[in-house]
Amino acid sequence: MVKNILISVVGRVYMSKESFSYVIYMIHACANKWNMMPSEVYRKLQSVGCIDCYLVPHYDILHTQGTGYIVDDIKEYLTARGVTI
Repeated sequence: MVKNILISVVGRVYMSKESFSYVIYMIHACANKWNMMPSEVYRKLQSVGCIDCYLVPHYDILHTQGTGYIVDDIKEYLTARGVTI
């Protein structure tokens, strides 16, 4: 079994094809819900480590949950770190 992430020496998170597709899907789901461009959502997620520290490491659990629930969870993650939607 191949793991979904590998941590490099410098701490960069590498994604599997499945987790990469999931991150793209969630960026677009958030963009649609929040009436934003996907690029703007990406920048917000990256600015607080949401992709590398939340979505990718927890892909195995998150991808089994409903999209609306995860979008709300991402919003909470961002808000707790001072990012406005």
